[in-house]
Amino acid sequence: MMNGLVKLCATVMGLSGLIVAVALAQENGRDAHLAIENPADLSKEDARQHYRALRKQMDRGYATAHLDQLMNYQNWPLFNDAPYLSATHGQRYVNSYANRMAHNYGTLQPGEKLPVGSVLAKDSMTATAEGRVHPGALFVMEKLPEGTSPDTADWRYVMVMPDGSLFGDTMGDRAGAVAYCHDCHEAVADRDYTFFVPEDYRVGN
Repeated sequence: MMNGLVKLCATVMGLSGLIVAVALAQENGRDAHLAIENPADLSKEDARQHYRALRKQMDRGYATAHLDQLMNYQNWPLFNDAPYLSATHGQRYVNSYANRMAHNYGTLQPGEKLPVGSVLAKDSMTATAEGRVHPGALFVMEKLPEGTSPDTADWRYVMVMPDGSLFGDTMGDRAGAVAYCHDCHEAVADRDYTFFVPEDYRVGN
């Protein structure tokens, strides 16, 4: 059963033929991201070049999910100066975008919160040591009105696959598939459950 799930996920995510982890990591008993076993060690410039080559394809794929919250997300403020490797997103290279409602995302202090309507989007790409590069999933957080989703501190988590299909949505289909997202983000509850860009990749550093 687990091997079949790994193969299915690999196919959907465009990772067929790549060397990937043969089992899903467990996060508090739930399936976590399918991790890349041998990610490439990219320089900032190499990561930028790969992303530039993929970004239109990624945008077209995610757009077929028809989520109004993500319209033109690649034109939102970008908080990293190059895609960076994220262990919490399966060893993929990610970018951190935030819509203009999330104006204080980059300066959020402990105890502060993002306003309702804030949307954070992390698109991702897989880059392996063998030189293969593919679009990855798009990871989304949306701040909901108070009391809408008490179990997730009023955050909606959505994972969009490269072809636009929804892997899971806190407020929709397959909510359980993204339940582990909030489990992970509880580590930064004091920062309104949001991680920030690694210091070496922050815009302006």
